[in-house]
Amino acid sequence: MSANKILIVDDEDIIVRLLAMSLRSDGYEVVTAGNGQQALEVLEKEAPDIVVTDIKMPVMDGLELLKRIKELDGEKEVIIVTGHGDIDSTITALQYGASDFINKPVRDEALAIALERAKTKIHIREQLEGYTKNLEQKVAEATEEIRRRASFQRLLIHSSNDAIVAFDREWKIVVFNPEAARIFDVPAGDVRNKMTIEDLYLPDLAKMFKAEAEKEKRQGEMPWKEMTLNLKQGGQFPVRYAVNVLHEKGEFVGIVNFFQDLTEIKRLENELVQSERLAAVGQTVSGLAHYVKNILIGLKGGSYVVDVGMKKNNMEKLKDGWGTIKKNIARVSDLTQDLLTYSKEREPEFEPCFPNEIVQDVVNLVYDAAKGKDIEIKADVAPDLGEVTADPRTIHRSLLNLVSNAMDACLEDEDTSKNFLIEVRTYTEPDNTLCLEVRDNGCGMDDNTMSRLFDPMFSSKGGKGTGLGLLVTGKLVEEHKGRIDTESELGKGTRFTIRLPFETVAQETLETGQGG
Repeated sequence: MSANKILIVDDEDIIVRLLAMSLRSDGYEVVTAGNGQQALEVLEKEAPDIVVTDIKMPVMDGLELLKRIKELDGEKEVIIVTGHGDIDSTITALQYGASDFINKPVRDEALAIALERAKTKIHIREQLEGYTKNLEQKVAEATEEIRRRASFQRLLIHSSNDAIVAFDREWKIVVFNPEAARIFDVPAGDVRNKMTIEDLYLPDLAKMFKAEAEKEKRQGEMPWKEMTLNLKQGGQFPVRYAVNVLHEKGEFVGIVNFFQDLTEIKRLENELVQSERLAAVGQTVSGLAHYVKNILIGLKGGSYVVDVGMKKNNMEKLKDGWGTIKKNIARVSDLTQDLLTYSKEREPEFEPCFPNEIVQDVVNLVYDAAKGKDIEIKADVAPDLGEVTADPRTIHRSLLNLVSNAMDACLEDEDTSKNFLIEVRTYTEPDNTLCLEVRDNGCGMDDNTMSRLFDPMFSSKGGKGTGLGLLVTGKLVEEHKGRIDTESELGKGTRFTIRLPFETVAQETLETGQGG
């Protein structure tokens, strides 16, 4: 404790000297005065930490001195020394704020205890002053930090490229930044604290976000998803969105929606895909020329056989030649259709359809041709897969391409002891994914062939293939937001699996359709 300077006030010089000697021996700095008036002068000049004063003194007694000291400095510690046992004086001293009392004759132990008490009070007071001063500074710093962060967050939200819409627990909009105002085409001033979630969103979207708030509390999860945002006043945007449900002490306090406008990204993606597709078509010209040349050779050969048959009136020659010509006409037709399909931008035409019926139609279509080549083909469809909303033409065209390839894989297998089999399966996976699987036990593929399956004009069939079949299939599936997975083992066979998103046809729609 730092309080170390003591002022001793007494009119008896011997007592002053004895006390001063004792305190100095204890390490204190001591100043003295013979009465109250002198004490005030010493007090002003020396600024002692503690005053030890007698009560009975000439000129100014101890009580008056105590009163004056407290008027000058209410925190100054004053120890009263009295040898008269004067209760009235003691009460008065207490009223004036004396720190302690000791009786004459002053014993060193009693004085030491009184001084320690006074020093403890001074120390505690200094600590409190320090704490108070630090506390005020910390409160000021914390307040400034909160103000700075709030300002930063407001600036961040205001300048964000994401549309940010926040709702309170009553589903009233409390945050609506400029990007949100642009996307929803509503001034922020007309929305913030005035509109609710039902005023801004279409009913389905409001219902979806409210359902998010009902889910189990999540920490740090904010997965981004894509959707088409339909506006109440008309218009729509492709967006990525995320939902953050806010809780405080376990209670729901609001929800924040983030939207990223994907219009420009989608436009650029489409341009890139179209550009790549056209570039790929350009790169295939030389390959096409070779393929067309083979077709022309076939046509010339067929027409030559026809001419021979006509000259010799040989019907067998005529049939053979005409058959060759028809086969090559079909190849030209397929090639033209594949080129048109691959190079032309196409949007899937979604409509209610039965995937199992499409599978059966494809199987029926190739059944005779497969049987004629000793290949068994069968469908294994999911019995619980009913009517769905998807593009039936994409499903049919893709399956027909894969089944046709599977037949070629069986025919190219050098192991003629096999009972060749092609299976076409349907099943579903979570998140409304339709799976269409074509599996054969033909020749299979090596890794190099697998890696080039979707390259333009690549064909493992030599001159028999255009190299466009899988390319077209891949494009159709991609336009349907699906994907193709391939597994193959050389000599064992191949499995292609097309995964397409679909929507279940609602029961009421079915009933309405049936009623109409």
